[in-house]
Order: sequence, then C-alpha cells, then structure tokens
Amino acid sequence: HGLPCPLVVSLTSYPPRFPTLHLTLMTLLSQQVLPDRVVLYVFDGDHASLPRDVVALAGDLLDIRRVPTDIRSYKKLVPALGDFPQAFIATADDDVRYRSTWLGELVSAHDPAVREVIGRRAHRIRTDASGMILPYRDWEQRVESTIQADPSILLTGVGGILYPPGVLSPMATDESSFMRLCPSADDVWFYFMARLTGAACRKIGQGPKDHYWEPSQGVAEGGHGLARLGAAKADPAVVQAAVGGSFGRCRSKED
Repeated sequence: HGLPCPLVVSLTSYPPRFPTLHLTLMTLLSQQVLPDRVVLYVFDGDHASLPRDVVALAGDLLDIRRVPTDIRSYKKLVPALGDFPQAFIATADDDVRYRSTWLGELVSAHDPAVREVIGRRAHRIRTDASGMILPYRDWEQRVESTIQADPSILLTGVGGILYPPGVLSPMATDESSFMRLCPSADDVWFYFMARLTGAACRKIGQGPKDHYWEPSQGVAEGGHGLARLGAAKADPAVVQAAVGGSFGRCRSKED
C-alpha cells in the first residue's frame, strides 16, 4: 500500500447483519491494494452466533476480535484505535459489497503534508453567527468532493473513512464521554475528535458506488446519514460545547 505505517481495515457487525457478513468480508479481503490486517470487532455476547462462513475466513489477513462491552457502532473504530495506535485505520461497513479499488482510492488520496481525515460521503455543517452548530435540517446534505480539508465537512461511515495515526484526540476512546454525549452518533463524535487535534475532513469521489447486500437493508445498527444523526440522542451543539471543538483553519502537521 506504500503508507509509512501499517494499514488496518476495521469493521463491526451484529446478529441481524451476520447472514451477509461473509460476503462483505470477502470483498475486503480481495482488494487490489491489500491492508496489513482486516479486523472484525464483535461484541462478546454475539461472538457465539457468528456463522461458520464468517469464522472460516479468519486467518493470516482477517482477525475476529471480541469486545467486552457493546458500544454499538463505536465498535467499528474505538477498539482499533487502542489495538493499532500507530496504524492508518480504514473503517468499513458490514453490509456493503466493496469494489476492488475501494481501499486503494482512500489510500491514494492521503496527503502526508495535511492533517486530515478522508472519506467518500459527507455533509456540510452549518453554523450561526457565533460559530455554534445549527440543527441537522439546516446542514447541506451529501456534498460534492472537496479540493482540500474543510472544517465544515462531517464525514459519514458509508463508503469508508481513512484515519491516519494520531489524527484523533486521545479523548476519542473515552467510552463514558461518547456514550453520554452521543451514543448513537459516532460520526459526530469522531468529527470533533479530529477537530480537537486541528484536523479537518475531506470528501473524495462522487459518493459511494458500492452496493448493499439486499437482506441487510432496514437492519442498520444506527441507521445512515442525517436521518440517523437527527434521530440520535445527541445534539452536535451540545457536543461542541462539551469538548471544545471549533471551526478554525485546518492545521498542517508542521504547525
């Protein structure tokens, strides 16, 4: 993959998605640009329910790891941040048929000179005159690609997100904080964790062209996009005030 640190693909799943999970895993294990490791994080209480066709894929490239606490969609990234602190981590969804160029596209977009998070689906946050975040309904949905990292861009997990090592605040793994402030809105949480380090987000491509496995639709652990954010028990303005996130310029690594 050519990156200076290991590259890990991280995802999570839960029983309603298990029937098609092996299909997603096979697309991740067949990428043209291979990661050093694909890690599936599963709540300990769900591990015994994993289908044989999923367990059979574990080996040199795929790890299946148990998470002692069910932290919902946060299982996709939080455990990996602890297990692989020096790695590039690309998060994936468990119900998508990823094309073979998916990971390579994320990796090739990485600019080592910029402190940024890269993804393929995003919304633009709108703020009031004081800089506080406006309600979800006032955001710009599904923005086009951004030429450079933009503090107003919030990436959503659909399509994959690439997190370089150290791009998120150490607070990102503070379970008591994220489960209290936004238990169902991990996208909002990780956005602010990037802003706390001076990083911003950049959307690449024209949106995800990967397809969902049909049986998985309607069983999302948290839903997708602004519908999920709007339904979540989390107010981005409250999170903003609690963690001190701002909309200042995106700092380079030399700052």
